[in-house]
Amino acid sequence: MTDIRQTTQDADDVQHPVPADDAERGARTESASAQEPGAQDAGRPEAGQEPADSGAEDGAAADPLEEEGEIAADYLEELLDTADLDGDIDIEVRDGRTYLSVVADGDDDEGLAVLVGADGEVLEALQELLRLAVLAATDRRSRLVLDIGGYRRRRADELQDLALSAVREARQSGERVHLDPLSAYERKIVHDVVAEQGLVSESEGEGAARHIVVSVPQG
Repeated sequence: MTDIRQTTQDADDVQHPVPADDAERGARTESASAQEPGAQDAGRPEAGQEPADSGAEDGAAADPLEEEGEIAADYLEELLDTADLDGDIDIEVRDGRTYLSVVADGDDDEGLAVLVGADGEVLEALQELLRLAVLAATDRRSRLVLDIGGYRRRRADELQDLALSAVREARQSGERVHLDPLSAYERKIVHDVVAEQGLVSESEGEGAARHIVVSVPQG
């Protein structure tokens, strides 16, 4: 390496001699210019940086509720494949929530009954798993609602009858009527029915014991 550098210097000296100290300064200047940030990559985007006009084609950011629906649907699809169950997954966004529904191919929902469980216990657990999957992927808490085989639709009819029965009992007795513990989603349905009937409903208790109390308005 030394011989090559020396040979180049000798050839240069023949045409235009340069003092040794000036040559060293020139070499240092050239080296510094080569290392100067952006010297060779001027005009290029930095690593990980998109070109200035790249976002124009992307449009507005995806709706958060639609995004969580897609994430939950992907998770649910893998679960159905693992359990060797067939079903179609529908995603709907309304009233500030994401709703996922799984319906069996054809009219037979019995194959999906295992994912509902007694009193919807398995369904509620799956719903929490989906919410955790969304949280892990987006760092946002989700209030998505999962329905399987039309269970929640049938359950909503039952809850409406339950609420109306409690309303009648409260009117006849004048006493507060305590219902069995319900999930937050089910309590919302009962609250709405009681409010439509002009009575008062409140949630009491903590955790799994949280339930609704129906009463006649005072005064």
